[in-house]
Amino acid sequence: MKPCGTSRLTEFTYTAIAMLRGPYKQKFAIPRQPNLVQEAVGEVVFEKQFADANSLRALDQFSHLWLIWHFHETSTQGWSPLVQPPRLGGKEKVGVFASRSPFRPNSIGLSVVRNLGSAEVDGKLVLRVGGIDIVDETPILDIKPYVVYADSVADAESGFANKQPGSQRPITFSASAALALTACVADYPQLQDFIVAVLQQDPRPAWRVRENDDKQYGMTLYDFNIKWQFSGDKIEVNAITLSDNDAES
Repeated sequence: MKPCGTSRLTEFTYTAIAMLRGPYKQKFAIPRQPNLVQEAVGEVVFEKQFADANSLRALDQFSHLWLIWHFHETSTQGWSPLVQPPRLGGKEKVGVFASRSPFRPNSIGLSVVRNLGSAEVDGKLVLRVGGIDIVDETPILDIKPYVVYADSVADAESGFANKQPGSQRPITFSASAALALTACVADYPQLQDFIVAVLQQDPRPAWRVRENDDKQYGMTLYDFNIKWQFSGDKIEVNAITLSDNDAES
């Protein structure tokens, strides 16, 4: 008799059904969980062989969806049985399966997102989703509806991650940053709210959070490089400029 728990099927191959296009161009500044930044909206752009609108029939009945995706930027870096979650200051270790670290035996991510509807855009099938925590150009492996009675557990416990991160720290904009926001408001009307929501999650490395930090940080959202730093008890956005690629185009 074959021992319990063994299987001849130990390797699998999956094909991406779509690609996520979104405002986060790099890992830094992405919220550590979905729906913490409601202003983060992305598009699931289906690959040609899966771009059949029939596959989305009745999906509009569900307000939220599960996205199953591939950690494509870290998948070649291997995994570790112990990781250091940012929630614990980035110093205390827990088991990888007690975390949502991207450094896993299988590089699979899971996010609950808002369903903002689907449409055909420039000949491609597109599903818009909100509250994303996924980097631009992430391969999407599957989409499933979020079912409240099964997926929401009222008395669940969340261990060391039992409180929502973030703060209401004031976010201010320098004169030049405010001018840049005004110049792009027609194309990006929610940019200021988006920047504020991202910064209130404090995207700094966990080990810097408890330090007296005067370092200037940069992050890329949409087509903009955004420079910011702590100033007393507030965060000031110092500059908003087009990224190099757009400046050269």
